[in-house]
Amino acid sequence: MSFTRPSYSGSRIENERLLLDQLRALLDGETNRIANLANASALLNTYLRDINWVGFYLLEGEELVLGPFQGLPACVRIPLGRGVCGASALRRETIVVPDVHEFPGHIACDAASNSEIVVPLLSAQGELVGVLDVDSPLKGRFGEEDARFLERFNGLLSASL
Repeated sequence: MSFTRPSYSGSRIENERLLLDQLRALLDGETNRIANLANASALLNTYLRDINWVGFYLLEGEELVLGPFQGLPACVRIPLGRGVCGASALRRETIVVPDVHEFPGHIACDAASNSEIVVPLLSAQGELVGVLDVDSPLKGRFGEEDARFLERFNGLLSASL
C-alpha cells in the first residue's frame, strides 16, 4: 500500500472522514503497536495544520515514555501528573491548553510551542496506554472540535494496540 500527500481541500468534516479512513487502511491487518503509532503520528503530521510536534507518550509504570512522533527531539520521560501530558494521563481526560505558558508545571520540550492538546490513549479494555500530544506555535490553535476529532482518532487507534 502506498499513500500520497492528500490535499484535504474539502470541509473539515470531509477532511476528518478522509483521515479516519486513511487510518483504518493503515491499521488494517497490522498488529505491531509501534508501527501503528508511527504511522498514526505521520498521518496527523501530514493532516494537521499549524502544528510543530505530534506524537505519543506511552505508559510505563508511573511515567510516560516517549513513543513514535514527528517533530524536534522531545522530553523522554514525564511523571504521571506532571505537565499537560502527565495531567491528561492521570485524569484520563483530554486537555486543551490555549497558552502553554499559563499552564502550571508545563514542560517545555520545544520553545516554539504556544498551545497544546493532549488526548488519553486507552486500550480496547479501557486501560491507559499513553497519550497523544500535539503542539502548535500558535496560541489558541486547538478547540473542542479538535478534541472530539482526536478522541475519535484515538478510539480507532486503540483497537490496534
